[in-house]
Amino acid sequence: MEQQIFFSLDSVEARPTGTHISGWVFARSGEASVRIAEELPHTLRRVPRPDVAAAYAGLPVPEEAGFEIDLEPTEVRVLHFIFAVGSYEVKAAKALRPYRLSPRRLVSAGRRLWKRSSSRTALQMLRLARRCGLRTAGHRLMELARAGETGAYQAQMLHGRPLPAQLRAQRQHRFAYEPLISLIVPVFNTPSRFLREMLDSVLAQTYARWELCLADGSTEPGAEKILAEYAARDDRIKYVRLEGNRGISGNSNAALALAEGDYIALFDHDDLLAEEALYECVRALNAPASGQDADGALPPDMLYTDEDKVDESGTRFFDPHYKPDFSPDYLRSLNYICHLTLIGAPLLKEIGREFRGEFDGAQDYDLILRASERAARIEHIPKVLYHWRMHGASTAADPRSKGYTHEAGRRALEAHLARLGRAGTVRDGAGGRVPNAYKTDYALFREGAVSVIIPSCDHAADLRKCLASIREKTSYPADKLEIIVAENNSRQPETFACYEDLERQGVWVLRWPGAFNYSAINNWAARQARGEYLLFLNNDIEIISPDWLEQLVMYAQFPENGAVGGKLYYPDGTVQHAGVIIGIGGVAGHAHKYFPREAYGYFSRLVLAQNVSAVTAAMLLIRREVFEAVSGFDERLAVAFNDVDFCLRVRDAGYRNIFNPEAEAWHYESKSRGKEYSREKLARFEGERKVFYDRWGGYARDPYYNVNLTLEREDFSLREPGRGSEK
Repeated sequence: MEQQIFFSLDSVEARPTGTHISGWVFARSGEASVRIAEELPHTLRRVPRPDVAAAYAGLPVPEEAGFEIDLEPTEVRVLHFIFAVGSYEVKAAKALRPYRLSPRRLVSAGRRLWKRSSSRTALQMLRLARRCGLRTAGHRLMELARAGETGAYQAQMLHGRPLPAQLRAQRQHRFAYEPLISLIVPVFNTPSRFLREMLDSVLAQTYARWELCLADGSTEPGAEKILAEYAARDDRIKYVRLEGNRGISGNSNAALALAEGDYIALFDHDDLLAEEALYECVRALNAPASGQDADGALPPDMLYTDEDKVDESGTRFFDPHYKPDFSPDYLRSLNYICHLTLIGAPLLKEIGREFRGEFDGAQDYDLILRASERAARIEHIPKVLYHWRMHGASTAADPRSKGYTHEAGRRALEAHLARLGRAGTVRDGAGGRVPNAYKTDYALFREGAVSVIIPSCDHAADLRKCLASIREKTSYPADKLEIIVAENNSRQPETFACYEDLERQGVWVLRWPGAFNYSAINNWAARQARGEYLLFLNNDIEIISPDWLEQLVMYAQFPENGAVGGKLYYPDGTVQHAGVIIGIGGVAGHAHKYFPREAYGYFSRLVLAQNVSAVTAAMLLIRREVFEAVSGFDERLAVAFNDVDFCLRVRDAGYRNIFNPEAEAWHYESKSRGKEYSREKLARFEGERKVFYDRWGGYARDPYYNVNLTLEREDFSLREPGRGSEK
């Protein structure tokens, strides 16, 4: 019988207060459920699992495929789970071994963990013991030891956090520039425990020059008493009790009215800050901008950090968002900046010192967009310093829990584009599959002629298929399309017969007689092309999306943009190209390579337009003026790295390169050239790699990637602790 149910029991965590179980389940057809066979008191809730949807693209994964079960303390040693769809059932069992805290077991667990991790992990346990007590730390130690490993993110988090001695040093450190940071918090019916934990996380900051500005618009009792208690404890805490709820923007503006700081920081009422969060922000404010001396650098007027999520207990951290440096086109697709964000008071005054009520639900997105338009310097700290609380009603748990935020975000983005003077239609990003994500179809104000340049050597059938797909699926005006085939050393008679047919159809066939040199052939063809835009295309490309050319031109037309690339697939439906990451494998690699076609990718980066360092020349469109400004492709790079080198020179000339996933095509991967296995080809490859390294060897990282992500694979998985370096 064909398997109907897919499921996983991801983790079973025995805790002092009971057992927490998490996993996921879905079926090929019908709604799948999970239950515990034993009649034990427990709670079960369904949760979103976008990672499962991405991993099983093409199968009907429901929105809430995940589940979490909390079980009261029990002496039962084995739990039996039943996964069902209709009358069809699959059973699974999981052994539970409640922890017995004894000195002997704790010492044994500590030794095992020390060998597998490092002394830093053990010191983190000491921090936990100091903060939460010996019993909690003991149970956590046993969990980690039993788990076999700390888990990729937990291990990375443990190794990345400051040690107690470092935190003490931070408290004593004095910066040359010590701004007052005003944390703005609108409070509304916050659960008491969450409110206290939020306040405690601010009081624990190792940087002392802050003020916490709170406006309480709660309609339920409880918050006012807690706020008064904390304000009496520390005069850096200010709060105002509002007559009634003014909405998220109105409440935020009331908190903002209390602020006197040099920087304003956005902070939600149920979230948490890492102890070192404000210290790291001030350290970044004191650092010179890249390429500037310390004396000549002005502090950033906008700053943001990485973030993760924390569960209701405040003890389990997961789903880290390791963000790129400032990527305006990614920001116009998704509010990836989000938390923790600092905006300089002068910049805030310039853009209008207020949250705007017409964008309630996306008021932060509106403010960030407005600030990004005027900011002279935007910095990113590649460290998780903000913990976004996940609970039943939060957008962290499910962005759709506040559906109005999506429409508010659309209007905020439309207002942003209007201020920039850019006409276009904002629609749901990724076909509506990603909440609070957008795609702008920009009006073509510069619909110039496009010269399509296709180097070719034999493989006539592939070339015919490529050109047929262009003719049949291109909606761009035909009278503005010039197709050039750059013939190089073909030998097969059918190839030349193909060329004769193409020339009768208006294709321009140019003959390059020299040895194969991809850079030289394209430079030579570009000099003879007549188009305002140059589109470099492989002969083994087959177009999928009818508006592919519009999707490329709409970004390339803007004066600040350089190379624009599309999304390419292997014939088996997996991703071949979705932008290039510098540093992967020592040089560069294609983002999300081999992911399923329908996968979302890391924080939706497979399905949303964004800035990248480079795109493949298998489909690369650029304005002629930019191509000529950087002198085209480097002809010393005959085969390898020429497109990456070209894009990096475009980027260094001040232009932004863009990946747009809505320009889609099949790519049959260098059929004309064959594999690089011969001694001669390997020697040439090594020579070209040296040319690339001589020019770019100093590049330590890709600004549109993150130092916390691996350079060994293209899958955006986490870098192993201790490997790589931070900014």
